[in-house]
Amino acid sequence: MMGITNFFENFLKKDSFFINKKVLLPTYVPEAVIYREEQIQEAANILAPALRMEKPSSLFIYGKTGTGKTLSVKHVLTSMCDVAKNNQIRLKTVYINCKLKRVADTEYRLIAQLINELGEDIPPTGLPTDEVYTIFYALLDKKSCLLLLVLDEIDQLTKKIGDEVLYNLTRINTELKNSQICLIGISNNLVFSENLDPRVKSSLSEEEIIFPPYNALQIQDILRKRAVLAFKEGTLKTGVVEKCAAFAAREHGDVRRAIDLLRVAGEIAERSGSDTIEIMHLDEAEKKVEADKVINAATNQPKQFQAVLYSILLLSPQRKQFFTGEVYDIYTNICQRGNSNVLTQRRVSDILAELDMLGIINAKIISKGRYGRTREIALAIDETIVLKLKEILEKSLGLG
Repeated sequence: MMGITNFFENFLKKDSFFINKKVLLPTYVPEAVIYREEQIQEAANILAPALRMEKPSSLFIYGKTGTGKTLSVKHVLTSMCDVAKNNQIRLKTVYINCKLKRVADTEYRLIAQLINELGEDIPPTGLPTDEVYTIFYALLDKKSCLLLLVLDEIDQLTKKIGDEVLYNLTRINTELKNSQICLIGISNNLVFSENLDPRVKSSLSEEEIIFPPYNALQIQDILRKRAVLAFKEGTLKTGVVEKCAAFAAREHGDVRRAIDLLRVAGEIAERSGSDTIEIMHLDEAEKKVEADKVINAATNQPKQFQAVLYSILLLSPQRKQFFTGEVYDIYTNICQRGNSNVLTQRRVSDILAELDMLGIINAKIISKGRYGRTREIALAIDETIVLKLKEILEKSLGLG
């Protein structure tokens, strides 16, 4: 055990590259959000009536992963809360990430979470859902406030529990006497609201803001500003920031991923005993982050999603490209082996579009004339990840 103690003692004596690692974490909110001024102003214009206790329209924010959506919304709400506090305005904000397990995977849990956010305790299960809503209505009305409710990754919520919950949340306003609730939805799915039930859609009366991807130069600028705060001067070799930005620009302008890469490159360089963070550390970080991203994306998805992905992994060693119908045939077989329901081909097409959006596959829609359209599919992940992913999916689907 002496060896490990010495290791920790020596670790403490070593100088770290990092001055402040927090600025490279997803939870960090910078004072200024650059290259998103236009979208922030637009959101501010839509939400400003809340400061006069007038309910704004529901607001939906769309854009690919890492385009500054959550950051910008938090920035706007922080400013609004500061102004509300200084002027004794009864404004309240609640932020919920719908992707988190045991927070928004049932309607009951979501409303229970809202009740907790308003300062009351409620059992995590056991009451009828109607009763939970009644408790929420009464509690919110007692607060006499305007509640801005942010549902981040809102498409994950409706995928898990349907869109009826959005209808219920918007209809609350007709029941409330002293309070109002305004929904702010954030989604990576650009056509999210188009797929909602027409009744739900009409109850939302929403405004939309689209966040475009960052370009390589914008990502470089954001990274440099973070790097100055995160690393000691002179530790970052020339070219690292540029290459990091180029990696992210290739991934639809995902700045969150670029920041993550920079942090992991710093950690890898520090562990290897290097004096500086170099491009080889960044290349290693890229492989690690890519593998983590794919494996997390796959393991956090429902079984049906995993079965579609597993079908693709089975097809990929045989051919570089294949079609939706071929994936569907293998997927059907996997469902039958595992005694689970078989989704329609249309629903499997939606899952393929999602896999494309996650960067796990490249799916190109091609026309087959009078035979309709199909997707030409190719796996877009490194071969080193495929074996590990296959193993994880076999275990999860009970096919091992």
